[in-house]
Amino acid sequence: MKHRIARTLIASTLLSTSLSTQVLAAQPQEDPPTDSAVGAPEAPTAGRIEYAYGADVLQKLDFWPAAGVAKPAPLIVFVHGGGWKHGDKRTATGMQKVEHLTREGFAFASINYRLIPDATVEQQAADVAASVAWLRRQASRLGIDPSRIVLMGHSAGAHLVALVGTDPRYLAAAGLSLSDLRGVVALDGAGYDIPRQVASAGRLMRGTYMEAFGLEPARQRALSPALQVFKPDSPAFLIAHIDRADGKAQSEALAKALGQAGIPAEVYAAGGTGLIGHLEINRLLGRADFPATAAVDAWLRKLLHST
Repeated sequence: MKHRIARTLIASTLLSTSLSTQVLAAQPQEDPPTDSAVGAPEAPTAGRIEYAYGADVLQKLDFWPAAGVAKPAPLIVFVHGGGWKHGDKRTATGMQKVEHLTREGFAFASINYRLIPDATVEQQAADVAASVAWLRRQASRLGIDPSRIVLMGHSAGAHLVALVGTDPRYLAAAGLSLSDLRGVVALDGAGYDIPRQVASAGRLMRGTYMEAFGLEPARQRALSPALQVFKPDSPAFLIAHIDRADGKAQSEALAKALGQAGIPAEVYAAGGTGLIGHLEINRLLGRADFPATAAVDAWLRKLLHST
């Protein structure tokens, strides 16, 4: 009897593990596990200083100064992913990109922001804008150049940086304008046209989108970067995606909307597929042998040295 129970429990555990793995493999990537769930290292601790940019416990950012730079440095502001309801700057930033970009002469900040259901997506975008405003106010103390700030985000964070980079209301509420950003780097997002994404989402992801964006079409459109492009002041965009149909279609649609408004936008098709590819574009960016590193480096050099 005991042996039969033990065999039953083992079989049940294996089946549960197998089904969970299959679900994760099939799941669209706006709601992945954080990098820590697949063994990614934390963001580096060396040189890291944490600051509060607002009163909420989640309105904090980690800051790393540029390495060996005497003059004010350009700044990358990174926004983590996690389906708008998960994630943390300490486990979803990616050590490789921080170490690489600070060596390349960039200051780097990675922010936390309020998460649903305790906050709305609108409030999350407001948090992104508020963090930029705080960093600009501290530019002299932190040694950053406030005229060379680039937003970068992954997954749901890619949606948020694209939204802040296209809809002027969020920066305006923080006392800034779209012209206060030099660029936006969106890493494998698929939420640039929310109504279109909701319509094509499978059962597993539809609940996530409904929780984040609700059922009201007007609100979904208002939270869609591709439908909120503001002429002609939006910053330049680099939109990277892995080999997945929804990410490719959404990235190309956003680039098309930006281009029609006269805003420079490039789409970069990165390698990788599925959940692993989605995580790797964030975790491995910055590693010398990861192809997206050279693509992002070249785009940043062209953007920041063009004027």
